[in-house]
Amino acid sequence: MLDVLVIGGGNSALCAALMAREAGASVELLEAAPRAWRGGNSMHVRNLRCMHDAPQDELIEVYSEEEFWQDLLKVTGGLTDERLARLVIRHSAGCRPWMRRHGVHFQPSLSGALHVARTNAFFMGGGKALLNAYYRSAGHLGVRVRYDSPVARLELDGGRFVAAITEGGERIAARSCVLACGGFESNLAWQREAWGQNERGEWPAENFLVRGTRFNQGVLLKFMLEAGADSIGNASQGHCVAIDARSPLYDGGICTRVDCVSLGVVLNAAAERFYDEGEDFWPKRYAIWGRLVAQQPGQIGYCIIDSKAVGRFMPPVFPGVETDSLPEMANRLGLDEAAFMKTLRDFNAACRSGSFDHTVLDDCATEGLAPAKTHWARPLDSPPYYGYALRPGITFTYLGLKTNEHAAVHFGGVPSSNLFVAGEMMAGNVLGQGYTAGVGMSIGTAFGRIAGERAAAAAAAGAAKEEKAHAKFA
Repeated sequence: MLDVLVIGGGNSALCAALMAREAGASVELLEAAPRAWRGGNSMHVRNLRCMHDAPQDELIEVYSEEEFWQDLLKVTGGLTDERLARLVIRHSAGCRPWMRRHGVHFQPSLSGALHVARTNAFFMGGGKALLNAYYRSAGHLGVRVRYDSPVARLELDGGRFVAAITEGGERIAARSCVLACGGFESNLAWQREAWGQNERGEWPAENFLVRGTRFNQGVLLKFMLEAGADSIGNASQGHCVAIDARSPLYDGGICTRVDCVSLGVVLNAAAERFYDEGEDFWPKRYAIWGRLVAQQPGQIGYCIIDSKAVGRFMPPVFPGVETDSLPEMANRLGLDEAAFMKTLRDFNAACRSGSFDHTVLDDCATEGLAPAKTHWARPLDSPPYYGYALRPGITFTYLGLKTNEHAAVHFGGVPSSNLFVAGEMMAGNVLGQGYTAGVGMSIGTAFGRIAGERAAAAAAAGAAKEEKAHAKFA
């Protein structure tokens, strides 16, 4: 019998498969996507948030466990399991040598990747290179990988895994299983249900774009919840970013993100500002802006900058609308010119001079304006001007399966002895809301490796039990 079945094909699934195989287990990995689209959302990642107590190769200075924890505590508003969060943080300090052994290479952060050279290790070649390295290593180690293999349901015996049933009807039995097949962000009907109808009669999710894979439909997540597995998180919470409104419905990836928000202003369809664009460093705030835009009429926003911002952020794949005057910008974006100009005049008049420095929380703020802009506030007065229409871009959802330090799936508060979970499918244990750059990969790597190790141990215990039973009746 197969020892470990891994369901999923992204970072956490591969970490689980590699760890289980290194522990001596026979491993099969089922990826729902075709080979060309393998890897789920991991193909779009670019870095890993890492704790380190001293400078380490590409990582500069120090990023302590306590600072990492405080960053996570702040962005989640306390909606996090501290025990599991600290497990992730500590794991991030020591995982990179293992990653290197499996062919992953790192590089210093790019000049446009603001504020993360100290906290995040960047993958050379991005997520696709990381995935290719892991798949190559898995092949060399003897992990069997099957593409185009979506799983419809599991066969369970109480809280124990027995077998997986594919959409084609094949039954695959194994001594243990790791679920690492993502959330439900690609399931637009489920998104619509989760977000519901707002006070304006709109269904916000109808205007969402999916930054990542189209294959994360949440099939096994829904099955597990209906089978009585303990859940964690809110279905309407997730990693949701403001992206260019011209982005494709699926797989636009990181290049569709608009990263100049903190350098300008963001307006809604009524040409009004609605949130502090300079609240904190962009890597700690970029993942709230999708939700903020989703709460606006029509689920659309507009980011406006002037020439002073050019070169200070990573440019998105689509060029902004460029104009020589602000009234022309209003007309080009389809906004009411009078309302637009009033908002911009009020903002410009409220900006107080200070020492502008985008690398620190500077003293350039507005005065007497609601909402305030608390940092990096400078008048928009230097043409040309650039405008970007924004839509909510869902990356992954936070509703998932409750777990513990052993990555075990729980039923009625009792951990399963041979069914484990990793990655986005359990990220809600650490991320109740909010996000900070690179922490999704920290969670996936930590719990993928833990799940793989525990699944191999469970399989070995199962094999020993079978052998003992066989000897008894021989």
